Amino acid sequence: MEDSADRHVEDWVKELDWMDPVKEAIFVRLAILSRHASKARREMLDSDGLRHWQYKVLLTLRRLGPPYTASPSQLADRLGLTRGALSARLGPLEEAGLIRRTHEEGDRRRVRVRLTEAGDAAFEQHAASEEAGEVALLSVLTAEEQRTLADLLRRLVVAAESGPEPLEPKRSRSTGS
Repeated sequence: MEDSADRHVEDWVKELDWMDPVKEAIFVRLAILSRHASKARREMLDSDGLRHWQYKVLLTLRRLGPPYTASPSQLADRLGLTRGALSARLGPLEEAGLIRRTHEEGDRRRVRVRLTEAGDAAFEQHAASEEAGEVALLSVLTAEEQRTLADLLRRLVVAAESGPEPLEPKRSRSTGS
């Protein structure tokens, strides 16, 4: 069984005799799967009627756990946004009934952002759609293969997140010293 990564590697191995075809196949396939997952998420969000940034706000509130509430500054920090950018995003979400902004008792200056029932339902609907798509993609692997893949990817992520800086790439093996 051949895929587009095989064809990519086949073309480049002829041009770059120093290229490791196994390494190239791994990274090309990771890139293809990343593009596929991103496209599937965008399409699901479109069909669910949510924009990516809207889903990210709902996801962040949900991730905090009950009662699914945070201050605007906490949300902005978790989303990597300025306070102004977050404020501009909260307005449409509140108008759609997906979040509610309330003032704390005793201090009207303190605002809390809370996920509403409608916001929770929108999050759940999208998360379930995303789950179904991911389960379908992984269904070509056995449960044991899925665990093995998860373990191998974990090792790569740990290395990427905590390892030393990568070595300088070799430019060409055909130049002698």
